[in-house]
Amino acid sequence: MGYDLVIFDNDGVLVDSEPLANTILAGYLTELGHPTSYEESLRDYMGAAVHRVHDLVLERTGRQLPGDFDANLYTRTFAAFERELKPVPGIEDVLAALIETGTSYCLASSGSHERIRVGHRAAGLDEWFEEEWIFSADDVGQGKPAPDLFLHAARSMGVEPARCAVVEDSPLGVQAARAAGMDVFGFTGMLPADRLPGATGYFGDMGQLLGLLGLN
Repeated sequence: MGYDLVIFDNDGVLVDSEPLANTILAGYLTELGHPTSYEESLRDYMGAAVHRVHDLVLERTGRQLPGDFDANLYTRTFAAFERELKPVPGIEDVLAALIETGTSYCLASSGSHERIRVGHRAAGLDEWFEEEWIFSADDVGQGKPAPDLFLHAARSMGVEPARCAVVEDSPLGVQAARAAGMDVFGFTGMLPADRLPGATGYFGDMGQLLGLLGLN
């Protein structure tokens, strides 16, 4: 079936930011006395808003992260983005095909609006997204895995949830899309399909996505 709206996650789906961001996060937490490996960062925080980091550290250790944690994390992450960030291979061809077929699209990310824009400028994707097509967990009360962000994006774009397809690469994102009543296609570029349970379908290369969306 075709869809009236395709909602993309940002990190790991549009921009290849997950390796950079999780390396930085794991290193910073370790510096602060919360030893965290890259693999543990992916497991615990991939696809989540930064408040999840605060919540899990407090729950596990009884200690709060410093008040300047977010600002320092963003500074380190944005600097890495500007040096190294690239678009996910093939994503620009997908976006061009959506435009050609008249299929609406947007993004719904756990990252802040600033993080999204910094990443898109660095990766050369800013021309593909109008401001009103960009939705952040900052815009809603609860981030993924709650459905709020995806429902907010669909409502803002004027499309019923059942007519939306979500493209996600994290377990939290897949859970959120399913909770929102949307089909969700799991991109296995970072995690295997068995780490993304509940998706409608899976793909490991952006060239396969249009077929899953019923557009070729």
